[in-house]
Amino acid sequence: MQLKASCEDFIFFKCLFYYCKDVKTAGDVVSRDILSGRPLRLLRMLYAQGSPVTTYTIRVKQSDLAKQLKISRQALNVHLRKLRDEEYVRTGRGFIDVTEKGLGMLGISPNPAFIFIKVSPLKRGEAYKEIVNFPVQRIFRVAGDMDAILIVGRERLDEALRKLASVEGIQDTKSYVAIQTIK
Repeated sequence: MQLKASCEDFIFFKCLFYYCKDVKTAGDVVSRDILSGRPLRLLRMLYAQGSPVTTYTIRVKQSDLAKQLKISRQALNVHLRKLRDEEYVRTGRGFIDVTEKGLGMLGISPNPAFIFIKVSPLKRGEAYKEIVNFPVQRIFRVAGDMDAILIVGRERLDEALRKLASVEGIQDTKSYVAIQTIK
């Protein structure tokens, strides 16, 4: 297996290497020797062969999560095992990751569509109240040429645009669909 890394990758890791020389973690200074030789080659190979993915991580003890759900830790383990077997989550000591497949099950797209909307200043309050009930992942009110950005799953873009067309005060929309997560 041959490692292929771009110049940008090399510069990134070189900067990371030198930045980490004095960074303290858990009370210890990270040594520059940690990122040399085989460990550095391995890290570069993993980076080069990896692909960006979207996960949501919760850092929680399973006992605390079980208390929140008002179930036993053993019952929580049964449910987590089912989710893990279906590849909806990954678990480890002190964390649970919701995977892209799990996000998809929840209707959240890892490569979403973005809808930029312009709203009449006189109708913003009413428009925002209506929009919060749309099938969207996130809504951001922004400053600039547009007034809000909606993040929707690709599969719900048409539905969201149809609903936006019926909202009084919407002056303009622009839609962009993410084709790949780069970072």
